[in-house]
Amino acid sequence: MRILHIVGARPNFMKAAPVVRALRKFPEFEQILIHTGQHYDANMSDVFFRQLGLPEPNINLAVGSGSHAEQTSKVMARLEPIVLNESPELVLVYGDVNSTVAAALVCSKLGVCMGHVEAGLRCQDRSMPEEINRLVTDQLSDLLFTPSADADRNLRKEGIVPGKIRRVGNVMIDTLIRLLPQSTRRLNHDVPSCYVLVTLHRPANVDDLPWLRCMPLVLSEMSHEVEVVFSVHPRTRQRISELGPQTLSIGRLRLLDPMRASSGESVIWR
Repeated sequence: MRILHIVGARPNFMKAAPVVRALRKFPEFEQILIHTGQHYDANMSDVFFRQLGLPEPNINLAVGSGSHAEQTSKVMARLEPIVLNESPELVLVYGDVNSTVAAALVCSKLGVCMGHVEAGLRCQDRSMPEEINRLVTDQLSDLLFTPSADADRNLRKEGIVPGKIRRVGNVMIDTLIRLLPQSTRRLNHDVPSCYVLVTLHRPANVDDLPWLRCMPLVLSEMSHEVEVVFSVHPRTRQRISELGPQTLSIGRLRLLDPMRASSGESVIWR
């Protein structure tokens, strides 16, 4: 059985890794990994393949950055001939990024069986592009692999046939358990054993500059009780720089670049 995994962004890599690893145990499955290139620089892409133990992608579509419409259309145009050529029995898509909904549209129009890993999650806010991606992908999927009971309920409310729904649990927890010892070792030794880890990247959060200006005040207050380690996503760092570095000069905040495979994570502010 030939299975295509479609990944495009960092959250996809983390979700796909335990699935790829589990399927390796069964020789009857031939796995092909397609990277759309939605996240394309070394810090946001290559390093995660190495850390997660994912194989090198068989194909990289190299779509790069762009608006939601540009990314989605590029993935669709470049993915369609590959799906036709590979003739998979199953395509697996992950999460809620533009690559996910693009692959869902391609597979649906070609009549290729598709499964959505992390199906059914909802925030009930259609102003978020990710929510639209979730809704469309789930309506087009043949198999919906859900992480939780509330995801099952959401799908049933939306008219999904119950026979398509399979609750498999949260694959992100598999990745967390596997990588937690490594992440602890990679933090500098002066970070205490108990700390709060923070990361922010969704446009609904970081593009709201008045909200972003208030966010450090909340983290600072929290840091009086427990150390706060903030791994700063590139998008968030760009928005913070628009406010000025003094925005993050409050309290006991420990700010790091995104975690890397090397041992020398750099502190960008403290």
